[in-house]
Amino acid sequence: MAKVERESINFKLPKPLVEALRAAAKERNTTATDLVIQGLHHILGEVDGMETDVETRLHQLEAELNRLTSGIESRVENELGQHSHRLSSLEQKHEAMATKLAQLEGALNAGQRYKSPARRQGYAYNSQVPQSLELQPFLAENLAKRLGIDTATLAREQKNKSQSDFERWSRNRDPSSTAWRYQDDGLYHPIK
Repeated sequence: MAKVERESINFKLPKPLVEALRAAAKERNTTATDLVIQGLHHILGEVDGMETDVETRLHQLEAELNRLTSGIESRVENELGQHSHRLSSLEQKHEAMATKLAQLEGALNAGQRYKSPARRQGYAYNSQVPQSLELQPFLAENLAKRLGIDTATLAREQKNKSQSDFERWSRNRDPSSTAWRYQDDGLYHPIK
């Protein structure tokens, strides 16, 4: 850094300001003149023919870095909010698809139960009467699929409703209008 020619200027400052200036200079291991120059740089900005000292330049760089950091943080927060919204939307779509898939599986299972062996064989003269398939007790996961809901909803409904209300509710949701009752063996049993 080239040496800058200095000129002496006399001006009067309030005594408390002079004392504070000297204390700050001592604390920062510099001179009161250098502190005044830094203050002038802060107020005036760049002045032609004047190189900024290291400390002033550091303050300028720090301010610029803070501005950049603030801009980056706000952009990151904005993008994070957008990604969070997209994730939430995808989760809702996933739940809707899972529910529809469970309903389709339940309908498919119900349709397969009603196929009789005589029809599958294709014998028109077969005199056997098709035996009706009897529903077996289901685990919570299987009944939830059959009813087109998730296991959490099934557990909540079973817990919050009386036994008769739960049976009525499950009958209304079941593809073949079968009522279901939870028993001590941990399974849901069909009610005839």
